[in-house]
Amino acid sequence: MIGYKDEFNYGLNKLKDEILQFKDKAALWAKPGKTNNSPANLTLHICGNLKHNIGAEIGQNGYIRKRDVEFTAGNISREEIIAEIDSTIDMIEPILDKLEEADINKPFPSDIHGKGQTIGSVLTKIALHLGYHLGQINYQRRILK
Repeated sequence: MIGYKDEFNYGLNKLKDEILQFKDKAALWAKPGKTNNSPANLTLHICGNLKHNIGAEIGQNGYIRKRDVEFTAGNISREEIIAEIDSTIDMIEPILDKLEEADINKPFPSDIHGKGQTIGSVLTKIALHLGYHLGQINYQRRILK
């Protein structure tokens, strides 16, 4: 559907590339400088955001988000983080595949992003959110090298 699947897959695969470039588990959980969140926590947050907005809201698949855990989790291996990214791709792909052009202007199922939001406006917003945090993770990785 109008490239959304390709764009989210691209971003999530770039996220996997970033995570795989961290030298070790400690670096994944580090908070360099004055950053508040580790790359691992930001990754969990990205995945939770996409699973909630695309899975639970648009796809109505029953996913329950635990947003606080995204920022408080620790001691998860790189392999488990990569598996979380992969499960996000697996969840959102079929939902995005089913969207049709006419769906983009339909109201988003809830008002969590404000009244009057459309599916298209929320997909744009969460794609920007993914890119924003991906940039943070890239920057943190380069600081930690």
